[in-house]
Amino acid sequence: MTNEETGTSTPETPAGSLLLDEQLCFALYAAQRAVTAAYRPLLDELGLTYPQYLVLLVLWERGETTVKELAGALRLDYGTVSPLLKRLESAGLVRRERSAHDERSVLVAVTGRGEELRERAAGVPGALLAATGLSGDEVARLRGELWRLAERADGAAGADGH
Repeated sequence: MTNEETGTSTPETPAGSLLLDEQLCFALYAAQRAVTAAYRPLLDELGLTYPQYLVLLVLWERGETTVKELAGALRLDYGTVSPLLKRLESAGLVRRERSAHDERSVLVAVTGRGEELRERAAGVPGALLAATGLSGDEVARLRGELWRLAERADGAAGADGH
């Protein structure tokens, strides 16, 4: 596969290459940073950071959920999710409360103010598509490839005992 975007002409990356632009991890890192930067002005209008937006996406999709389930959906640990929830709660966008069925479990739900923000956030995905110039088909293909890569990498990490 020729990579016209970076100007490299090698058909594929040699397995032992230490050239930065030939590293899959660096291409993913650069893409992630660029996409997050493209989200920034859209989310600034909503008063949200990118991680806060992701938390709200899960809650808008699933409704009330436990912190543990939320962390799992976001592939984050509890220690990372907890401060995000605290800031969202301080902003009046979510509420947290102990489960009546299990005192060890904390439930999280979007508040009325958080639901109002959902309407404003509805334009974010389309605005990002417009900003990147990607078609819906391109996004679907790329997203599918990235999820397959994540599954394979998770499998490799699990096979190594990590």
